Amino acid sequence: MSKVAQLALSVQLPDDETFYSYKSTVNQGVAVQLQHFINGQSQTELRPQSFYLFGLKGVGKSHLLHACSTYAASLGKSSLCLSFSELKHLAVEVLDGLEHIDIICLDDIDVISGEQQWQQAIFDLYNRLLEQNKLLIITGNQSARQLGITLPDLVSRLTWGYTEQVKALTDEEKILALQFRAQQRGLLLSDDVVNFLLNRLSRDMGSLIESLDVLDKASIREQRKITIPFIKEILEK
Repeated sequence: MSKVAQLALSVQLPDDETFYSYKSTVNQGVAVQLQHFINGQSQTELRPQSFYLFGLKGVGKSHLLHACSTYAASLGKSSLCLSFSELKHLAVEVLDGLEHIDIICLDDIDVISGEQQWQQAIFDLYNRLLEQNKLLIITGNQSARQLGITLPDLVSRLTWGYTEQVKALTDEEKILALQFRAQQRGLLLSDDVVNFLLNRLSRDMGSLIESLDVLDKASIREQRKITIPFIKEILEK
């Protein structure tokens, strides 16, 4: 891989997005299947080398990808987790050489649904990974055939591997997830506070975690507990 590509792909994973911190009963089977896919427990003679995850925005697809990379590292495997939202602004040559990494995780393929050059580049990367016996995990917001991908060969590749839908968390799961993530930061969120966040903010987990980050930093800065009045003061600025 070129030095330019190495610099462009220098990314740091969120240290709190692991399988352990992924609190979703409804998607627990998906999380377990991903771990089996990475560690080879699902291996058969015709074992697929790709895994396609799809679901609406905010259901936790990015969290699962980050968890896959962290889990791979715990097994001594190399991995790289990238988002198409950032990749699409780069030259497709940034993918050159990635077939030598054990697990490639690519987030939000729907972003390139209208980008023919990128679709071809992903198809070519898939084939190189196949030749090197490496693994590819991709996420999108729709099933493979509903993505609007215009390269038929790429759609076929996506449907050849494992496919699972990531379902939205229930409100009860969101409460548990937020309280767990807060606890990891040394914060204590009461049920009333979390319910207030759910009722006042966007209900997707990505937005809720971003709000928690803002509140965490403000709480440290002002040396105050996270209460409903404090939330109103900080988030309504």
